[in-house]
Amino acid sequence: MLSYSPAVWLLLATVLVQLFYVIYYFLPFANRPPEPNPNATQAQPVSILVCAHNELDNLRRLLPLLLKQDYPAGFEIVLIDDRSTDDSFLYFQQLTQYYSTVRLVTIASTPKGLAPKKYALTLGIKVARYPRLLFTDADCIPATDEWLLNMQAGFQRPANVVLGYSAYAAEPGFLNKLIRFETLVTGAQYLSFAWRGKPYMGVGRNLAYTQDVFHSTRGFASHIRSLSGDDDLFVQDAVGQGKRVTVVADPVAHTLSEPARTWTSWWRQKRRHMSAGRSYRAADRWRIGTFIGSNVLFHSISLTLLFFPSDWVPLAVLWALRTALVSGTYLRLSRRLDDPLPGALLPILDLVYFFYYLALGVSLFLYRNLRWK
Repeated sequence: MLSYSPAVWLLLATVLVQLFYVIYYFLPFANRPPEPNPNATQAQPVSILVCAHNELDNLRRLLPLLLKQDYPAGFEIVLIDDRSTDDSFLYFQQLTQYYSTVRLVTIASTPKGLAPKKYALTLGIKVARYPRLLFTDADCIPATDEWLLNMQAGFQRPANVVLGYSAYAAEPGFLNKLIRFETLVTGAQYLSFAWRGKPYMGVGRNLAYTQDVFHSTRGFASHIRSLSGDDDLFVQDAVGQGKRVTVVADPVAHTLSEPARTWTSWWRQKRRHMSAGRSYRAADRWRIGTFIGSNVLFHSISLTLLFFPSDWVPLAVLWALRTALVSGTYLRLSRRLDDPLPGALLPILDLVYFFYYLALGVSLFLYRNLRWK
């Protein structure tokens, strides 16, 4: 019988856990057939909501692309000016004068104790004309002029909530690659889990749901005082009520976002995003935590075993097996989602990301104060 240290067997257990996620969730999702072409004859009018706080330059890039969407059923754009102090309001006014499909909601102040974006979105939803709502952020752009058509097609499956994917623009530098890797890993989780019937979150940069769902869940009422969660905690509430969730993840339906430019800004952004996780349902926390924890544990044990030469052979075998398995899966996912990353760099990104994730978790545990714009 093989005689290895307990750490080696624990390392093997972490690899087996990740093997399960790869075989059951990630690879089937990456290898799924292309989504059917949207049936334009079944399209219904949609309200696109964009909440913006001092985003004038981004809006000048985004709005022309929204207005050019190829959509047969008609749509409106609800611009929510959330306490902007730049020239956004003047730009909004000009748009409403030239385009009857553009409407403006102005937020002068947020009631004390309420999350600013959730309050602003609530007012925007109240004035939306159409039952179907599609959300994106001011610093995003639709990947194609068929974004709206393909995202709304998710409602025809049928569904009450439609989850999309939002990639980050590729730029030089290691930070950009790490941000895009984190986005890929997160997308692999929430999209493949939802595809397997276990939805738990979406991203507000590319998310759709009906007004009926918003009203039946009482909007953001259950978490209106939490800065984050206008997307993932809302999906949690919708799933808790038995609402149907579907995934539209082909590249034609993606949005593309501007990434953080500094480590500090990304750290603050991720702290805000992760803070909502403590409010997830226990089953979702367990499912996500098992995947993340097995990765962190794998890397931690691997680094520890480097100091024990007697365990180098099993360490090398398990490390090679796990690296080939996970990196190959991420590479397949990145191609399927049209968000390519350099394959040779994936093991390094994987190592850095999961320790960065661990540091974020410790930070949130010790320091819970968050800031908004």
